[in-house]
Amino acid sequence: MGWEGAGISIALGLVLASGFTHAVWNLFTKSSINKSAFLWAIHIGSFVLLLPYFIAELSEARIPLRGYAFMGLSMLFQCGYFLLLPLAYSKGDMSQVYPLMRGLGALLVPIAGVTIFGESLTLAGWIGIGCIVFGLLAIGGGSLSVTRLRHLWPAAAVGLCITGYVSTDKVVLEYISPLALIELCNIAYIGLMTPLALRKGRLRTEWKANRWRIVAGTFLSPGSYLLFLLAVKLAPLSHLAPIREMGTVFGTILGIFILKEQQGSRRIAMSVVITAGVVSVGLWGGS
Repeated sequence: MGWEGAGISIALGLVLASGFTHAVWNLFTKSSINKSAFLWAIHIGSFVLLLPYFIAELSEARIPLRGYAFMGLSMLFQCGYFLLLPLAYSKGDMSQVYPLMRGLGALLVPIAGVTIFGESLTLAGWIGIGCIVFGLLAIGGGSLSVTRLRHLWPAAAVGLCITGYVSTDKVVLEYISPLALIELCNIAYIGLMTPLALRKGRLRTEWKANRWRIVAGTFLSPGSYLLFLLAVKLAPLSHLAPIREMGTVFGTILGIFILKEQQGSRRIAMSVVITAGVVSVGLWGGS
């Protein structure tokens, strides 16, 4: 396969599961009434449950200043992600916005893995990434008119935040466990979203309309990233990040068939291009 170690199959399974669960909770977010309240609600449960573990781990860990600096940087990127995500979904279809958000990360995260962490990709790997990015951008609309940019810039900004926190978290995992990192993300979310979520009965309204989706999202949102973090411990970031973008195929299909969004045939066709890129990275990307 090009990757060393017996955990590669496990890593691939974890990343594909991560992509699917990520797409599902984003579907729930897209269809929610107040997206800020929904996002707050699906993270408050894991925030409360993981807080004692987080405190205990940090009290015993010997983390240098560099580690805390990267932890703070990760929180900033996560805050940007969750501040911009509701705006992105308010301006476009899920089958359009979701691919753009993830597509930018599919391009930039492997570049960060190679340039910052010294990882490597073969020519086939880079061609695969090119296929992934082309397919994702084509699903998202492709053209760059002023009107389109006005509606899609939040999705691009989310993509930059994804690139930032995924690359930063690779370093943070040198100092804390994946569960502690999930709680670090939760702290950022809750601190940022609480004033927005609790304003004018938004949370009560959201709970009445989407209580079962909130319950499911409580497990799916942190769980999707936890699966990815566990996979990162088994294989290179530059290989895993593009494969996680299979979640974009799932998200596109969910947007078309569940939310009844348009341009289904073209976007599904581009999903085939994405799949070809995923196979190229997964089988021949390692040097």
